[in-house]
Amino acid sequence: MQDKIERTDAEWRQQLDDVQYAVCRCSATERAFSGKYWDHHEDGVYTCVACGVDLFDSNSKYDSGSGWPSYFAEITEGAVSEHPDESHGMRRVEVRCARCESHLGHLFPDGPQPTGLRYCINSASLGFTPRQA
Repeated sequence: MQDKIERTDAEWRQQLDDVQYAVCRCSATERAFSGKYWDHHEDGVYTCVACGVDLFDSNSKYDSGSGWPSYFAEITEGAVSEHPDESHGMRRVEVRCARCESHLGHLFPDGPQPTGLRYCINSASLGFTPRQA
């Protein structure tokens, strides 16, 4: 993992658009089926929109039917960090970028094999780099 990134709130607001800021820095959630990557099928790597670190490979992406991009594994162990989330009267696992602590989405134990995990991620927290041929 690369060195941690820390910025002031003003720096994050300058770097991110309003939706990205709300998701990444305030743990908002975009509406289901509204993000640009939920139905995205290109070959490549999904990155953190805030710091650019690689988070998920397109080979681990699958259609969960949830309306958010879903992955069964992070690109490398430690790319994301997990945090208890008991907001909204639910017990969930929040997923953040391990490098800059941006909120990405949530982790659920109902994904496909080989991991059985579903990283349910907001499109607004992601960038995408196509794989070079």
